[in-house]
This record gives sequence, structure tokens and C-alpha cells, in this order.
Amino acid sequence: MLGKRFSRMAVGSMAGVMLMAVAACGGSGGGTTASEAPTGGASSAAQGALKVGLAFDIGGRGDKSFNDAAYAGLEKAKTDLGADIKELSPAADGSNRGELLRQLADAGYNPIIGVGFLYGEDIKKVATEYPEIEFAIVDSASNAPNVTGLLFAEEQGSYLAGVAAATKAESDHLGFVGGVESELIKKFEAGYVAGVKSVKPDATVDVTYLSPDGESSGFRSPDKGKLAAEKMYQDGAEIVYHASGDSGLGVFQAAAAAGKLAIGVDSDQYETVKDAALQPVIMTSMLKRVDVGVFEYVKSIQGGAKGGTNVVYDLKVDGVGLSTTGGGIDDLKEKLDAVKKDIIDGKITVPAKP
Repeated sequence: MLGKRFSRMAVGSMAGVMLMAVAACGGSGGGTTASEAPTGGASSAAQGALKVGLAFDIGGRGDKSFNDAAYAGLEKAKTDLGADIKELSPAADGSNRGELLRQLADAGYNPIIGVGFLYGEDIKKVATEYPEIEFAIVDSASNAPNVTGLLFAEEQGSYLAGVAAATKAESDHLGFVGGVESELIKKFEAGYVAGVKSVKPDATVDVTYLSPDGESSGFRSPDKGKLAAEKMYQDGAEIVYHASGDSGLGVFQAAAAAGKLAIGVDSDQYETVKDAALQPVIMTSMLKRVDVGVFEYVKSIQGGAKGGTNVVYDLKVDGVGLSTTGGGIDDLKEKLDAVKKDIIDGKITVPAKP
């Protein structure tokens, strides 16, 4: 039913992303795109070995999604920049995030990166306790002088996912599964629905969140993801896009059982899931290049940059986009490239709220 087009491997569309490094902006808390951010000053190599600490979001390394993308950037810093790296994972409820940051700081790691907006309050507090150390937080803005916010235009990449889904679907019925009903995940929903509606204005998009705002279990509950997607497929949804971290595995399982399609998130999940039974249902993944953000941040700090700014990774710098592994959207390349260009040129304004 899914056809041979999903069996072959294709080269990803995100190769060779070149982004500029982050520098001090006087603690303004404003945002710039990665391509606009100035580079740092003199190299800090003479100041000693580069030691980079990273504290994962809930789920930790091995989630095949958000955390693994951050780790890929950390590994690249080790390989390309010679960094000494250390990673830590929080407790299941995330209650020890601040403790992890202090543990890394006390061990001499600088810079230190918190993966996920849930680190916001902890990094704000710990950064004041260690003013000589540089921190970064993924998915949260900051105006602290020694904290850099690494932000992403998730709505733009999700818009492309919506265009792809609506174009591929024979019906006018699609779905979206969000992990936590937070402002961040609503950006994914908003972009996806807008992309779908741009192709099929009368389409129905079922939306389900696995846990309410403030309750992070929705990012680590494959069973809930499976149940939510099963319901959507049973109700007629043809393609389901998830932004639910580890719970997305359940979405893929439901798609395989129903003989339908799904769209992954954050990493190229066709590659990261590595399950021959699930790969054929993963039409594409909305790539959120946390790996690029982490690596470019570390590189900038090595070059002498300081915090106090927020950098946005958007379509213009390929900070978000769609994977092509598996060939599921190869036939849409011309159309998706045109939509991407219109977004970059400002002809299409993508909503960040539903």
C-alpha cells in the first residue's frame, strides 16, 4: 500500500549548513537570526581546554529525537573542536535540573547547555551563581549577560510538513499529536495546520495533546502516543504529524498497524528509529537543527563570544526543514522549495499560535 518509494535511501536536504556564531548583545534579550549574529573575538584556546557540559531534557539521550539532536551537536564539538564533553540526564520528573547545572559548573565545565525550555528558571538562577560561566538554553529566550537563548522557527518547518502532508493525502483528513500542550508545541501545531490549509482549505486536522502544560509525561509516553494516533487513523486521518518526543514511537506503531503514514520531528526519524517495520510509514521528519545550534554556540564561545543574546535558527539558515531519507517527499521537492522561498522572502507569514 505504501509503495516502493519508501524503500530507497535518499540524501538528506540539510547538508552543509553554515551558520554564524553568537556574540554579546548587551543583555538585550532580543532575537537575531543565526545568519545575522556577529562572530566572537579572539580564540580562547590559550585559556585552557574547552570543557562543554550538557544537561538533557526529560527522556535523556536515546530518545531518537530532541535530546539526541542536541547530543549530535555536542559530539561534533568534541570531534571538530577538541572539546572535553560531559552529558547528564535529569530525574524522570525533572526535579533535579538545577542540581545538574551546578554539578557541571562545579566540575569546571564552561559553557553549559540546558536542553529544553523547562530549564529556563534553573538556568536563570544558576547563571547568577556562576557569573564567570557561559550558559545556553535551547528553546527559551534570555536576557542574562552570561546566557544565550538558542531558538528555532518550528512553525516554519511545520508549515512545510503541513504542505507535504496535504499534498500527499488523498483525503482532506489529517492529524497532529503534541506531547505537552505548551506554547512551544503549539508552534508546531500552528505551522502544520496552516500548511495543510494552504493546500486544502477545507481539510480537517485532528489535534490531540498527551499531557497538559506543566506536565512533561507527554514527551515520554509511547503508549499514549499510540492510542492518540490509533484514534485519529480510525476516525479517518490519513497522515499524522507528531511533536511528542519519545511518544512519537507510538505514533509510528499506530501508523504501521493502520497502513497509514506519519511525520516525525526534531531528528531524521527514518534514520534514528532504525526499525524496518516502522521506517516505511515515516514519510518525512520536521528537522529542528538543535545539533547545529549546539555546535555553533560552542564554536562561538571557543572564539571568545559572550552571552546576553538570543539567536533564531529559521528556514533562511536551514535551522528547520524536512528530511528526505526514504524518498517519501522526493516528488514534492519543487513545490516545497517554492514554498520555502516564499516564507524566506516574506510572501508567506507563518503563524506561531493556533
